Amino acid sequence: MTTAPPRDRGTRRTDALATLTTPAIDVWVATASPEGTPYLVPLSLAWVDEHVVIALDRTSRTARNLLATRTARLGVGPTRDVVMIDAVLDRAVDVDEDADLGERYAAQADWDPRGSAGYVFVVLRPSRVQAWREADEIPGRTLMRDGAWLG
Repeated sequence: MTTAPPRDRGTRRTDALATLTTPAIDVWVATASPEGTPYLVPLSLAWVDEHVVIALDRTSRTARNLLATRTARLGVGPTRDVVMIDAVLDRAVDVDEDADLGERYAAQADWDPRGSAGYVFVVLRPSRVQAWREADEIPGRTLMRDGAWLG
């Protein structure tokens, strides 16, 4: 348990963005099939132009779920300093079709999927972002709502 006082919204946003831009950070990606079967996997993350970018095989269950339902819930960081993101699919692009996205992803994620047959970059647009460390930060945990950062 931390003894630090609860952070204000501005500090939480700064801390959340620092987490999302951390080199070689991973994200838990929760998706569901169109029938509602849940699925959870850890993947490498890149934060590019206020979007979450992940790379995965187009035929994977996660990719199929994202392409079908267009939604995901993401968790970044430890349980006592978590950033939770509800996101919608912005686009999926073959890893060799967008050189700028490939460079930016590889620079942060610390691996380069370009040249991997069947892999795609999935670009997710956050619709809600929440961050908290302890129970005293549950109030005010929402930093973004409907895709807009809160003041």
